Parts: sequence; structure tokens; C-alpha cells
Amino acid sequence: MGTNKAFLDFAGQTLLARGLDVLKAACGSVTIVGDPATFAAFGPVVEDVFPGCGPLGGIHAALSRSSAEFNAVLAVDMPFAPAELIGFLFAAAEAAAEESGAMVTVPRIRTGFQPLCAIYRRDFTATADQALRAGKYKVDATFAHVPLRIVEQPELEAAGFSKKNFLNINSPEDHRAAIDLATQS
Repeated sequence: MGTNKAFLDFAGQTLLARGLDVLKAACGSVTIVGDPATFAAFGPVVEDVFPGCGPLGGIHAALSRSSAEFNAVLAVDMPFAPAELIGFLFAAAEAAAEESGAMVTVPRIRTGFQPLCAIYRRDFTATADQALRAGKYKVDATFAHVPLRIVEQPELEAAGFSKKNFLNINSPEDHRAAIDLATQS
């Protein structure tokens, strides 16, 4: 990308500000995972316990510092994920915890799992820790070791959500396309 995605402009605000607004509306309390020198001005920050290990390292850091049983994880580069989607996932996670003991509630659209827009129970920290210590950094791979509540695309669509809500920005082209998509909406 060539720059920190968190500070890219999207519809008049940074991706970071947009993500924080979504999570504050859905959760109330928000913690940023990243470098305190970069993000401390925007809210509470936790650093990776396992630096350089990708998103699983960030999920682990967030959960290891959380006192909440259920924790929303939202990547900063997902500008179309609304607070209503996070609320929907929280409701599914709470119901699944009662019914099946699900540790993670994760959407799955036709392109695959969406682990960076999901709800993790705090106890998932141990699974993440074990994977990271073994040098295994793929979030999806950890799902084989815990009970899941998978929210499939038809269920998401029936609730009014679409694959657009999971679009993420990984390149300048993705950024331009997302801006174009936002102006069409």
C-alpha cells in the first residue's frame, strides 16, 4: 500500500476514525491494536505480544488485554462494515455460546471466512497463543481447534447484509474502487 491504511481518507474521514465510530456504536468500548506512538492520540492501544505475526497476533493482543467475554474484531481496512453488522454478530455469538459453547462467531461469504470482522470470546486467547508459539499465523487454521458459530452468506443476506460489508482495502486500486463504490451508494 505504501502508507498506513489507518490514515487513508474514506468519505471524508480516515479509515481509523470510521472503524472507531463503528465499534463505539456497536460496543461502546474500543481498543486499538498497534503502535502506541502512532495510535495513542486516538484511544487506548495495546501492542502485539507476538510482533510481526499478522492478524492472529493482533487478535491475541486484543483478547489478552480484554476483560470482556465477547470481543468484536474489525480490521481497519473494512470501511463498509456497519455497526449493525457488529451488533448482529454479537447477538449470534451470545446465542451460540449458550447453545454450543462457540468460541468464535465468524461470517463466511462465498470467498471464505471473514475473521477480521468477527466476535471472539476471551478464552480464544489460549488457542491463539498456542498457534503463535508454534509459528502458525493463519487465523482460519485456528478455527479447526475451537467450536465455531459460522454465519453463512444467506443468513447475512436475510439480515440485510452483503458481501460489500466485508470488502477490504489492500492496494491503491482497492482504495479507489471502494471510494467509487461509496459514492455510488
